[in-house]
Amino acid sequence: MKIDVKNGGERLDVFLTENIDEMTRSRIQKLISDKNITVNGVWVKANCRLKAGDTVEITVPEPKETQLVAEEIPLDIVYEDEHMLVVNKPQGMVVHPAAGNYNGTLVNALMAHCGSNLSGINGEIRPGILHRIDKDTSGLLLVAKDDKAHLGLSEQIKEHSLTREYLCLVHGNIKEDSGTIDAPIGRDPKDRKKMTITQKNSKNAVTHFFVLERFQKYTFIKCRLETGRTHQIRVHMSKNGHPIVGDSVYGRKKEEFKLNGQLLHAWKVGYIHPTNGEYMEFERSAPEYFTQVLATLRRRSI
Repeated sequence: MKIDVKNGGERLDVFLTENIDEMTRSRIQKLISDKNITVNGVWVKANCRLKAGDTVEITVPEPKETQLVAEEIPLDIVYEDEHMLVVNKPQGMVVHPAAGNYNGTLVNALMAHCGSNLSGINGEIRPGILHRIDKDTSGLLLVAKDDKAHLGLSEQIKEHSLTREYLCLVHGNIKEDSGTIDAPIGRDPKDRKKMTITQKNSKNAVTHFFVLERFQKYTFIKCRLETGRTHQIRVHMSKNGHPIVGDSVYGRKKEEFKLNGQLLHAWKVGYIHPTNGEYMEFERSAPEYFTQVLATLRRRSI
């Protein structure tokens, strides 16, 4: 890829992280350290400062044989064909293995279900994974079985043409019927495990919200992602003064409902199928623990 004037002076790893949504910064830094990324044909370090006109080339190595173990974990498969799946992830399940979570993840379950038929673009610990939702968020995820499907769907994510809608219950009463939060998100400099709204080392983030139902102290809303940053809805709603109910990281310390995580559910996903060009859309209603809270609030309103 060719470097524009506006990107001149940026670090190589930062530039690539901001422009390749399907790869994490750590993945990009690993590719650089393994000499799989060059600038003008020369191997460089991650902190190399780019200049306008530079040419960056990336070579993604063949995926290594994974050491992960397939586990027979039940999956709620909403759609499946030879190229991809749509899976409804339950709250409490981690998407892919990481420190402290090498078993019981969605990837472990997918390996048992699909065998070796998962794309290898995102590396050995994330076979088939296109995008993530948090452990304590439930809902629909796209999974690629082959690299062609992975690249096609990743391009839609990068172009923000994917339909992704979430249902959530937030604290407080939102006065507007709808609105847009446009605020860049990056790592919190005080806590690297958290994200925050910041201008430094951040990515643009846009969330559209629509009020579905109002209660005395809460508002039930639908959020449509224009971008898909880490913890995006949780950070945007918290900074907007309406944190998501049950969010132990960005929410309130005291909650009246006994919850195991935030009331946030990825209820709708829509995309153009990467092989046949057909637009497909799927929905899954909020899980029972979510609807029970809504039912309690509705009874109070009578």
